[in-house]
Amino acid sequence: MTIAYHVRTFLNELNIRYDIVHHPYSEGAIQTAISAQIPLANMAKAIILQDHDGHCLMAVIPSNHKLKVRALEKLTQRGLHLASESLLFDIFDDCEPGAIPAIGPAYRMETYLDEELLSHPDIYLECGDHQNVMHLGKEQFSQLMVNAKKGQISASMQPDSPYHGTDPRFIWTH
Repeated sequence: MTIAYHVRTFLNELNIRYDIVHHPYSEGAIQTAISAQIPLANMAKAIILQDHDGHCLMAVIPSNHKLKVRALEKLTQRGLHLASESLLFDIFDDCEPGAIPAIGPAYRMETYLDEELLSHPDIYLECGDHQNVMHLGKEQFSQLMVNAKKGQISASMQPDSPYHGTDPRFIWTH
């Protein structure tokens, strides 16, 4: 598959330059970054949430971070919970299960971006399968996320982080 149809179409519409990095099969953003030999902080992961009215949104954070749900709820002014797997299959029908590209606008999805990702010159993200990641420069990634709302919506999972552990205000996906 390499690149999901919606992602490829969106990139072509915006004339975005990117590279594809092939890697051994992996699941989860952290394992994908390790498999592709990419710094964990440069690998973007998508977390799909839903509000109580059924509207979905995408949070895009570094792979080595946890989502700060309360911070995102404050930013969105809504209560949020993880979207169901069956809903993810419907929305991302051009992707292999679990290989969601962190480009919400390609799926016409409201998107929230953790500002930490913009501190890196190179950003990587899933393409829609489990053997390829897309490499974008900071400028290209910023262009894709121009309409995303930005904020500090995640925290490091490093052991010395005050956010390390199992605090229920955080969601960690791998």
